[in-house]
Amino acid sequence: MTPSPHYLSPDQARRIRRWEAWNMGYFVVAFITLLTLLVFSSQLGLSDGNDWSGLGIIIALLVIPIIVLQLRLACPACGERIGWQAKMMAPDQCRHCHTFLRAR
Repeated sequence: MTPSPHYLSPDQARRIRRWEAWNMGYFVVAFITLLTLLVFSSQLGLSDGNDWSGLGIIIALLVIPIIVLQLRLACPACGERIGWQAKMMAPDQCRHCHTFLRAR
């Protein structure tokens, strides 16, 4: 028998929406920065066609926070890490406790 689904309290829903806002905001900033770096990398002196080490470090520094944000998300109801189940937004429902993470 599967447990009956529950809904988040308003405070728990605010925490999830805050995570989504941070996640989406950082993704937009990182995407624009990455696109700018790739387009202007040779003019900025970050790559010369053969050596991309400087640009590679900057790309890694842009991607690492995305991974950290993904792995930081936990279900506010049960505390179980959601991790890669969430992409840009929180999933509709927690796999562990079946609490709905989206509005009713």
